[in-house]
Amino acid sequence: MSTIHTIEPRKVFHWFYQINQIPRCSGNEKRISDFLVNFARERNLEVYQDELYNVIIKKPATPGYENAPAVIIQGHSDMVCIKGEGSNHNFDTDPIEMIVEGDILRANNTTLGGDDGIAVAYGLAILDSDDLKHPAIELLVTTREETGMDGAMALTGEHLSGKILLNIDSDEEGVFLVSCAGGANQIVTFPLKKEKKRGTGLKIKVSGLKGGHSGMEIVKQRANAIKLLARILDQCRDKVTLAKITGGSKHNAIPKEAEAVVLTEDLEGTVRIVESLAKELKEEYRVEDSGLTVTVTEVGVEEVFLKQISNDVIDFLMMTPDGVQYMSKDIEGLVQTSVNNAVVEEKEGRLVVTISLRSSSESSLREMLNRVALIAKRTNGMAKESNFYPAWEYDDKSEIRKTAVRVYEEMFDKKAKLTAVHAGLECGVLKKKLPDVDMISFGPNLYDIHTEKEHLSISSVERVWRFLIRLLEEIK
Repeated sequence: MSTIHTIEPRKVFHWFYQINQIPRCSGNEKRISDFLVNFARERNLEVYQDELYNVIIKKPATPGYENAPAVIIQGHSDMVCIKGEGSNHNFDTDPIEMIVEGDILRANNTTLGGDDGIAVAYGLAILDSDDLKHPAIELLVTTREETGMDGAMALTGEHLSGKILLNIDSDEEGVFLVSCAGGANQIVTFPLKKEKKRGTGLKIKVSGLKGGHSGMEIVKQRANAIKLLARILDQCRDKVTLAKITGGSKHNAIPKEAEAVVLTEDLEGTVRIVESLAKELKEEYRVEDSGLTVTVTEVGVEEVFLKQISNDVIDFLMMTPDGVQYMSKDIEGLVQTSVNNAVVEEKEGRLVVTISLRSSSESSLREMLNRVALIAKRTNGMAKESNFYPAWEYDDKSEIRKTAVRVYEEMFDKKAKLTAVHAGLECGVLKKKLPDVDMISFGPNLYDIHTEKEHLSISSVERVWRFLIRLLEEIK
């Protein structure tokens, strides 16, 4: 019966086993960071550790590669810690229990930590070897990637001299990432001045939408519940005044639900307008969101927004851009720039609207941030940017991309796939700090990441290991 100690490549899985003996949920990386520092010191390798527990380990070039550009091998030490129903696993104290089933390595009803422990294992296997040919290696292991890329954000480039960076944090063998989106949130607030007005009102609710990740699934053109609600309110604004409005839940999720409470003196007329538009919306989104539902129910109202504020909020939600704005000119089918009207909520006497923006072009991102800020200004709101992270823009002159594709296709006699993601990656953050470094991202086949069903392909890990060794040999 196979175990992690008998599967190939043994050097890689040896270190993956060692890494998984150490609890390393995001924000709890000190022990794994200290382990890496001790690993380096035991081998007399140059090592740096910063306050966020990022670690850089350096190994000199082997004979014949002294003049080759140094290579940064990069991954993150933290993992998403999720366990299934019935699991007694303690992520603060327990090692990850690993199980081999044919070509699959999985954990026992918990996340495996292949994302991104396998990158660290590859790096340690190279640093620990004495029989490989390679340029000078700088293993960069970052922290808190899963909760905001804080480690990469805090990194300084003073201890890195590499001119090529190999990010091993992709999850599909043979697919090479060459670009990713940057992004930011625009937080728009409106003062909530209200007046007492009692009467019978209506609760208008939009629900039944699919929603989804606002980066990966924005291209599917799904409905945004907040934007649909805004269209309904706009159609009946002469008859209604807002008393309450909420929608969405997370900045990176397309809103599935939104609702408003309005006061109206024409209940029947308002209901007719809402129901008529609801039919049109259901027809409009019959393909992307066939479950769309709009409900109207009578409710009691005690107070409402001042009429000017009610109109300002409706104007703002109507005018803000949403969904795909531009497609990439470099990579077919890739979204370049998008906007997600993510959350509407009341906070401390204000109405707060969170709008999430993404783009693989920093200038395009700036355009959309400015556009939202201008709309906020025109509607008496106040806009404030937050949570900025930079894009990794496509580099049509990248030499490491050409070399990686050539090596992969020569080794495996199949076409490599070049692609990008409309979401943030550490490469975007690192490219901002290391602008002259040529980057590419790849990795072995990982499945069901961020769930208790996470598993990896053992044979894929072996193929990517051979590819990594050959790629390093080709960098001269």
